[in-house]
Amino acid sequence: MKKILFYIALIMIWELIYRLGVDVFKIWKAYVFPSPIRTLKAMYELILDKSIFIAIFYSLRRLFIAYAISSIIGILLGFIIYRSGNLGTTLKSLILGLQSLPSLCWVPFALLWFGLGEIAIIFIVIISSVFSIALSVSEAIENILPIYIKAAKTMGIKEYSLKKNGLFRKVILPAGLPTIFTGLKQGWAFAWRALVAGEMIASSEGLGHILILGRDFQDIAKVAAIMISIIFIGLLLDKFLFSNIEKDIRAKWGFES
Repeated sequence: MKKILFYIALIMIWELIYRLGVDVFKIWKAYVFPSPIRTLKAMYELILDKSIFIAIFYSLRRLFIAYAISSIIGILLGFIIYRSGNLGTTLKSLILGLQSLPSLCWVPFALLWFGLGEIAIIFIVIISSVFSIALSVSEAIENILPIYIKAAKTMGIKEYSLKKNGLFRKVILPAGLPTIFTGLKQGWAFAWRALVAGEMIASSEGLGHILILGRDFQDIAKVAAIMISIIFIGLLLDKFLFSNIEKDIRAKWGFES
């Protein structure tokens, strides 16, 4: 109930700012700052012509493909950093620098290498999230208590591999899983933001593409409607996918009751 009241108050403040800025003081034009009513109308039109559902389908399909690839690469890269000693430290600093680059910096490379289209967007999403995942995985492994590794080696598990009885699958992955999952969750956030940025430049479908159309036609209400949709989808995915998995992992590992 408190959340509902909060959002109602937020919408009322939004409407008040719109009325004061557009009608009373005439600080900005109506096409520059949308009202809640115009935004709801734009959302209704997007739902009515089903364009928002098509956009969500294309966006989520790209996101899941790119995120799956970046997760696999990121986990392997994080393990390589951990196992590479001094070289891994140097590699880690390089990856840390690459992670700080905004996703838009990779757009020229994506367009030159892959052209406009699906592959370019997937590349942007992968490159924007894989470094975050790799760093989280390497740090998760580094922070595992050494006693676990020593105990496993004492019991005859010595091989650092993905084999069934290897250290990685028997000790490292289970012990570091809570932290690794936090890194995967952070990588998802980077991927979600990069996806929209990529679609705004290199796509003819998706949520980012509708944002660009709204800008081109000076339809700020449509832009606001898509922004709200992106926030809502992100919150839903976090609540019903990542939060539930994270809660189960933390409970299994004794971090929560």
